Amino acid sequence: MKTIYKCAAGLFSIGVIALLLAALYLQTVLPDSFYVAQGEELDLSSQYSNIICSMKKNHFPVEAYSAAGNSYTMNLKLLGFVDIKDVNVQVVDRRVVSVSGAPFGVKMFTEGVMVVGMGAVQTTSSAISPAKEAGIQQGDVILSINGETELSNRTIGKIVNASAGKNVFVKVSRGGKVMDFTVTPALAVTDNQYHIGLWVRDSSAGIGTLTFYDTNTQMFAGLGHAICDVDTGQILPLSQGQIVHATITGVTPGQSGSPGELQGSFTDNAPWGQVYLNNVNGVYGKFSTAPAGGIVMPMAMSHEVEPGPAYIYTTVNGQNPQRYEIEIEKINPIQEEPGRNMVIRITDPRLLSASGGIVQGMSGSPIVQNNMLVGAVTHVFVNDPTHGYGIFAENMDNTLHNAAASARVDTKAAS
Repeated sequence: MKTIYKCAAGLFSIGVIALLLAALYLQTVLPDSFYVAQGEELDLSSQYSNIICSMKKNHFPVEAYSAAGNSYTMNLKLLGFVDIKDVNVQVVDRRVVSVSGAPFGVKMFTEGVMVVGMGAVQTTSSAISPAKEAGIQQGDVILSINGETELSNRTIGKIVNASAGKNVFVKVSRGGKVMDFTVTPALAVTDNQYHIGLWVRDSSAGIGTLTFYDTNTQMFAGLGHAICDVDTGQILPLSQGQIVHATITGVTPGQSGSPGELQGSFTDNAPWGQVYLNNVNGVYGKFSTAPAGGIVMPMAMSHEVEPGPAYIYTTVNGQNPQRYEIEIEKINPIQEEPGRNMVIRITDPRLLSASGGIVQGMSGSPIVQNNMLVGAVTHVFVNDPTHGYGIFAENMDNTLHNAAASARVDTKAAS
């Protein structure tokens, strides 16, 4: 009998530990705050079908749920009795935006110039790298040389050569920290010019996909991830940027181990809009001329996205996006992983035939579920182009407001 009791006690202990570990896990992955549309209540059941979260709430007046601008605290419990944590719930108006999927070209000029490589200067006696020896590293962003801040590939070469071998003073940004270096240029025997042994980049251009825009403010969001330097992988610091009209002329299909890409071209060089922000959640700015062809629909809150059938709008030929079937296979609410809030799988035979799945250039393709914009495509699985990641539309929309602040536009109409 004692053995039975011991076994029962052991099983009970294991069960308690499992519940506590599950509660700790949820405490970590669940955000500390949520948005809900006015008149609605927070419901996490669609994303946590195996672990039931019951929300214990105090008796709030109905106005707390029905009026945008209000907020309240809700206690989350696992299985109704194991405490997880308190979260803040903010009541907002349901956002309505124009969903796109059209291609666009982007031209970016960096704030400063980025060091993308270190080179050697062949002198009469040896090959040396003055910048590397001074402590400058790949990925540094050069902010000024000898006080000159208007920098480009060409101006840096002129400043260094004009030094005639005297020390130049270089100010760089590294990981958000500003650092100063003294570099002694070396005279190269190859061209009889002074060099410091750096490869730098001051601009970038490419093609991406427009996710959505606000018809009231003409602010737009695209890509769902940052534009990064191809050599360093670091986010390009934006000084100024433009978007232009683009057309897709072909597709290189993706294969396992080899991501495909959309082939396209800029249809004109006239600016379609200005870029104000380039960060982990995408590229954001404001149109100079309103786009055509968008589909107006409401935007889902992050907790409303659920595993199951959905659609993406993307363009694999010309300029007109088409709707393709996908499956949202997994939801990942951890906000520390930008651009990877969900795992999606392409199921539409037409898109699989045309591109093999997700390819480079599709980043930003809007994801629609239950007639609401829920997110955008961000990355492809290198070993399986039928699968990729997506970002929550809510995260992109929050970033859009930061871009609007950078642009100093009135966002009251978009709130």
